[in-house]
Amino acid sequence: MAYIEQIPEDQATGILKAQYDAARSRAGGVANIIRVMSRDPRSLQASIQLYVAIMKSPNALEPARREMLAAVVSCANGCYY
Repeated sequence: MAYIEQIPEDQATGILKAQYDAARSRAGGVANIIRVMSRDPRSLQASIQLYVAIMKSPNALEPARREMLAAVVSCANGCYY
């Protein structure tokens, strides 16, 4: 299995610390998908902004349909997230 070095929460600063704090606030913890992107905080921030724009902002699809599509695509890709 591949290993990607991550920046621990207690060593995070700046953008990364803000993203870790936001993740804890949102979900009660920091998901591995967020930790894995810790080496490039700006890419992490952009990824989260894209996710929010697609999944959480008003658009042509209702929220339940967006979640269903995300689950189907994740399953098809063998992804547990």
